[in-house]
Amino acid sequence: MSTENTREATPRRPAGSTALTPPAEAIAPVRHPDAPAPGELLGAHYAHCFGCGDGQPHGLHLQARAGEGVRVAAEFTVQAAHQGAPGLAHGGVLATALDETLGSLNWLLRVIAVTGRLETDFVRPVPVGTVLHLDAEVTAVHGRKIYSTATGRIGGPEGPVAVRADALFIEVKVDHFIDNGRPEEIQAAMADPDQARRARAFEVNP
Repeated sequence: MSTENTREATPRRPAGSTALTPPAEAIAPVRHPDAPAPGELLGAHYAHCFGCGDGQPHGLHLQARAGEGVRVAAEFTVQAAHQGAPGLAHGGVLATALDETLGSLNWLLRVIAVTGRLETDFVRPVPVGTVLHLDAEVTAVHGRKIYSTATGRIGGPEGPVAVRADALFIEVKVDHFIDNGRPEEIQAAMADPDQARRARAFEVNP
């Protein structure tokens, strides 16, 4: 059996990761009434974010759109600066793309949340020049815990799965960033006159 076939046959990770398994009392997510409309481009949450910011020359420049319910779709093109093995995307970059897409979901809930845990499966190689099509949704909410899942496909939105992840996000207050971030960046972000952009700057960073 070839390596490629072995990778393709790898099953979805078992639900044995208790940290990513919602408890029985978890509830279904509820899209916030002020969330962006389905199909709306979410835009960068922070100009200097490596995942989505326009101010990062070698960043992913990932673009996410709101979907139905609590779901988003996103794309990014793997550039030469993103490679690990020659001609292939670095696994850490692919994990970043998944994390960024999953983090965008919190904008549909209108909460500030950070990544608590991210488990990633690398199913097949992603060559430089490939467009990675990502789809993510929130599956459950329990108190401050937000459970979500994502897949990344190549060759189109319905193409073969290349990467996938399950995640746990934790809702936090803005003090989390003020207390832990570098003061120069925090002050600059908080001074932004655009209220929505100011709120989004503190959306998904750990």
